[in-house]
Amino acid sequence: MKIVKRILLICLGMILVLAAIGLFLPQQVKVERAATIDAAAHEIYPLINDFRQFNTWSPWARKDADTEYRFEGPESGVGSKMYWNSEHPRVGSGNQEIIESEDNAFVKTRLDFGAQGQAYAYFNLSPDATGTSVVWGFTSDFGMDPIGRYMGLFFDSWIGADYEAGLANLKKHVETNK
Repeated sequence: MKIVKRILLICLGMILVLAAIGLFLPQQVKVERAATIDAAAHEIYPLINDFRQFNTWSPWARKDADTEYRFEGPESGVGSKMYWNSEHPRVGSGNQEIIESEDNAFVKTRLDFGAQGQAYAYFNLSPDATGTSVVWGFTSDFGMDPIGRYMGLFFDSWIGADYEAGLANLKKHVETNK
């Protein structure tokens, strides 16, 4: 009986240590990727400010062609909302709403993944020597959740490649359809 009690105390101690370490991990996560597109910002902006255009370049649309989409609100800009539902584990389900939009310069969205939490994504467009620099970013705040903070360590590897693929798709789409 003493050995079982000792094992339980050791396990409890390890859990407490891991939770304490988790509280010292970064509270916020940020992932960014950038690409230069040989086009003016006004040629790119409509594709990121209108969810109905999102799947022309979205990396997730190519992962699951059977994803169901629903749109609400205005066609583009602030208040525009997109819901998606997929059985594919890399796509999942959730919704996204444009909460800020500045013509040909900036779009910010709020992402809601249900029980998996909320986050924000944004696009910054700025003139570049060879066209327009497009920065696609993602941020999330895990507050005092130590498990979320541990998860935050992996976000760059989880979504970074998707953001790179999405920017490559956007670049190809815009430059091909100029």
